[in-house]
Amino acid sequence: MLKIVMIMLCGIGTGYLLRNKKMSFIGRIITALIWVLLFLLGIEVGSNPRIISGLQTLGLEAIVLTFGGSLGSALFAWALWKYVTAKQAKSSAHAETGKGGKA
Repeated sequence: MLKIVMIMLCGIGTGYLLRNKKMSFIGRIITALIWVLLFLLGIEVGSNPRIISGLQTLGLEAIVLTFGGSLGSALFAWALWKYVTAKQAKSSAHAETGKGGKA
């Protein structure tokens, strides 16, 4: 656990030192590393006979949890988006009419 915290702190420090540099390539590197991690996780799961033999029972639970989690996340994100955009619209309407702005 200490290694993980130290690696994270090193990343934070590096990010702080390079904060004024344009690093648009970082997003692509992160995406590639996530794909590699998912692939390696698939290899690990595929090589475990206990997991493979229990896929029928795990499969239904996984599908239910996946759809439930995805649906819940999508609904919450939609509600949050509506809340934020409504708040922004209300704020800009007050600014245009001169209400609520600084004089």
